[in-house]
Amino acid sequence: MIGQSAPAFSLPATGNKTLSLAGLAGHSVVLYFYPKDNTPGCTKEGEQFRDLHEQFAAQGCVVLGVSRDSVRTHENFKTKFGFPFDLLSDPDEQACEAYGVMKMKNMYGRQVRGIERSTFLIDKKGVLRHEWRGVKVPGHAQEVLDTLSTL
Repeated sequence: MIGQSAPAFSLPATGNKTLSLAGLAGHSVVLYFYPKDNTPGCTKEGEQFRDLHEQFAAQGCVVLGVSRDSVRTHENFKTKFGFPFDLLSDPDEQACEAYGVMKMKNMYGRQVRGIERSTFLIDKKGVLRHEWRGVKVPGHAQEVLDTLSTL
C-alpha cells in the first residue's frame, strides 16, 4: 500500500461532522486506529497526539483517531481529555477493513476480533507514505511527527 493512494473513507466524526479523505486533500493526514475509548493505552496515545497537536498543525497535518466506538462515546472521550482533533466512528468496520487493522487478538486467554493499534501517514495528495502496525504507545506520536517532517 505504501506509495499508492490511501483507501478512501467517509465516516461520522465528533463535532457533528462527516469527514472523508477526499475532503482533506491538500493536507497531510495522520490516521490512527485504536481499540477503544477510555482505556489506558488508547487514552495515553490520544494524549500524546494532543500534546504534539500544534506541531502537527504547523506542518499542515490533520490528526484523526478512528475506532469502532459511537460518535457519542467519542465526544465524551474527546472532551474528557481535551483532544483538539476529531475522532471518527467506524462501527461497520469499513475503514478498519480497508486499512487492514482488524485482527484476532488474545484477551484474557480467549480469542477476540479487534483493532490492532495502527497509524497511517498520508501525504497532501492522498498517497500513503508510512504505516505503523502493532503500535507500542510510548513515544509513538513523536515518531510519527518526526516522520512527517521528512515528507
